[in-house]
Amino acid sequence: MTISEAKLVCRNVWKLFGADSEGFLAAHGGTPNAEELSAAKLVGAVRQVDLDVREGEIFVIMGLSGSGKSTLVRLMSRLIEPTAGDILFKGENLLTASDSRMIEIRRHQMGMVFQHFALLPHLTVLDNVAFPLDIQGMNRAQREERAREMIELVGLGGKETAFPRQLSGGQQQRVGIARSLAVEPEIWFLDEPFSALDPLIRREMQDEFMRLQTVLHKTIVFITHDFDEAIRLADRIAIMKDGEIVQAGTPEDIVLTPATPYVAEFTRNVARAKVIRTQSLMSGLDGQSAQAEDGQPTVSANTRIADAAPMFLDGITRLGVVDDDNRIIGNLNRDAVVDMMLKG
Repeated sequence: MTISEAKLVCRNVWKLFGADSEGFLAAHGGTPNAEELSAAKLVGAVRQVDLDVREGEIFVIMGLSGSGKSTLVRLMSRLIEPTAGDILFKGENLLTASDSRMIEIRRHQMGMVFQHFALLPHLTVLDNVAFPLDIQGMNRAQREERAREMIELVGLGGKETAFPRQLSGGQQQRVGIARSLAVEPEIWFLDEPFSALDPLIRREMQDEFMRLQTVLHKTIVFITHDFDEAIRLADRIAIMKDGEIVQAGTPEDIVLTPATPYVAEFTRNVARAKVIRTQSLMSGLDGQSAQAEDGQPTVSANTRIADAAPMFLDGITRLGVVDDDNRIIGNLNRDAVVDMMLKG
């Protein structure tokens, strides 16, 4: 992939905390190891990160607490300054952008949602969602119209006059999501947005998030420490450890072909049916495709096996696998699904 094909690009990005970190990095040729960092009493929060976030994808960055994932997402938006490297957004190097230019980019092209909802308690739902548009200088009628659209989009129609204290945790998070979407961002950063929610509400918010993505097709960087959440939401995943990305790829790549013992251990208990998609298990049509017929049972090529399996409960033994144009590109056989699930 070339830089021009990616929405956001990180190249050799470092963030070191400690005295004279830039000088230390230069003195070690830009590639110090963990032992050298420790000896110099420096913390390598982000180390030598290279990644590309593609247009319209959900790119999940995950790792255990302290792995550097939240620091990395703040570097991407230059909320904190990197020690070294390049960060390009739509081809523009953010590290050479002026402060005023960065404010403009954040206000008009970036949306951010964090674990803590950070709603303004003295403002209603409508005013909270409209707040970033007020900062942009949009007139009241326009910003309230836009805010009402976003409130409806996240399923909170009728709550416009409520205050944050009158909402549940899940509802407050929806307000935060609506507020971040109000500016119509080109890239959307979400840092563990659901981790403070109860498990049932968290699942509902994941469903809501996926519904929104099918409507909006945003370019998304999503931070989580929950692997089940990652494989449910992600188009691609990057796993971090001690500030480094140890593997990046599709959920299937990471679960089926772990690059390191750490990744293998990280994914050891993940059920394959949760990550393998129907297109990976289907039998082919000898290079041919056909339009799906009315009434013919079909499943999307991107559906995970765990979600497709219940379709076989009614005695169906074969499903047509269809692409985005509803053309059958293969068949998913019941025996293949049962065999895979019995093997773990």
